[in-house]
Amino acid sequence: MLDEFASIHHWTAARQESKWQQQLGVITGIGDDTAVVDPASAEDGVAAPKRLLLAVDTMVETVHFKQSTMRDEDVGYKALAANISDIAAMGGVPLHALVSVSVPAAYTPERMRRLYDGLYECAERYGVAIAGGDTTSTPGQLVVAVTVTGTVEAGRELLRSGAKPGDAVFVTGAIGMSAAGLHALLAQEERAGETLYPADFSGEPEASIVLAHQRPSPSVRAGRLLLSRGSCRSLNDVSDGLASEAWEIAESSGLRLVLREAQLPRSGTLAAYASKVGIDPLDWMLYGGEDYVLLGTMASEDAEFMRAAFHQEGLPFFIIGETEEGEPGVELIRYNQVYKSPSEKRVKLKKRGYNHFS
Repeated sequence: MLDEFASIHHWTAARQESKWQQQLGVITGIGDDTAVVDPASAEDGVAAPKRLLLAVDTMVETVHFKQSTMRDEDVGYKALAANISDIAAMGGVPLHALVSVSVPAAYTPERMRRLYDGLYECAERYGVAIAGGDTTSTPGQLVVAVTVTGTVEAGRELLRSGAKPGDAVFVTGAIGMSAAGLHALLAQEERAGETLYPADFSGEPEASIVLAHQRPSPSVRAGRLLLSRGSCRSLNDVSDGLASEAWEIAESSGLRLVLREAQLPRSGTLAAYASKVGIDPLDWMLYGGEDYVLLGTMASEDAEFMRAAFHQEGLPFFIIGETEEGEPGVELIRYNQVYKSPSEKRVKLKKRGYNHFS
C-alpha cells in the first residue's frame, strides 16, 4: 500500500506540464504547502481588470454516486465538471483546481489512479490546472471535494439577481437527460443486482442519456458568449433541476418566471426512453438536475439574435418563457397533448429539486 505522499505522486505526477500551468498563472503547484497563482497573468482570454471566481463542490459515495452507476474515471471527471459549471454560470473562465479526497481502504491505488485519470481528462478538456489538494483516509465512503478558481471581467459577472420583467427566459441545452440516465443505470442494477461497475450501454439507445449522467458537459463557451453580448441579465446552471434553479432566479431578482411546456427542449432519446419505461419525462426535466446547462434571462429584443449567434457557434439555445412582475415564483403553461397547443393553464411549480437536507 502506498503512503500519502507516494499516493499523491502516483495520482498526479507528470500529468500537466509546468510551462502550460504557468500560462494559467500557476507560480507553484503541487509539491509545496500551498499553490501560488497569479490570476492577472493567466492567458485566459479575460480582459483586465479581472475578478477572481471561487467555487467548491463535494461528491460523496452513496449520496452522489454508486459503484454500480459510475466508473472510477467518471467520478473524477464529474467532480471537476460540476465545479466548472459554476464558473460557467458566472460567464467566467475556469483556471485552477484543488482536489481533496478521503479514501476508504477498499479503494486500491489503481482505483484512485483511474479516478484521477477522469479528473485530469476533464481538466485537459476545459484547460484547468490541477494546482494542489489534500488526501486523507476515511473509515466511511469515498469523498471527493474540488475547489475551482476562475476569472471574469470585473463588473460583468452574470448573477442570479439581474432579471427584469419582460425578459426572455432561456436554456442552453436539453434538460432531464442526466436524471433519465440515472434511472436507466439503476433499472439495470435492479435487474442484475449490485455490481462493482455500471452496465455498458454503448451501442444501446440509452447511451446518450447515460453519458449525460456520467460525463456532463459544463457550458463554458455558452457562458462566455452570453457575457460578450451584454444583454444577459441573470444566469444559473441547472445542477439541482430546472424548477429549483428558476426559483433561485425568481427569488434573487424579485419577480416571476413563466415557463412554457411546449418550448422546453427534450431530446428524442429522452422521450423514447420515458415512453419505454412509462414515465412522464416532464418530471425529469423539471426536477431531475445534474444537466449543467445554463438557465437565464435576457432582454427579449435580443433573444433571437442570441439564438442565431449560438447556432453559428454550433451551440444549442432555447427560449422557454418570459418573466413577469409579481410575487417571486415559477409557473408552467401546460401543453394540451390532445389539441397540440398551449392550454394556457398555469401551474405553479414547487420549489423542488435535489436537496441534501429534505
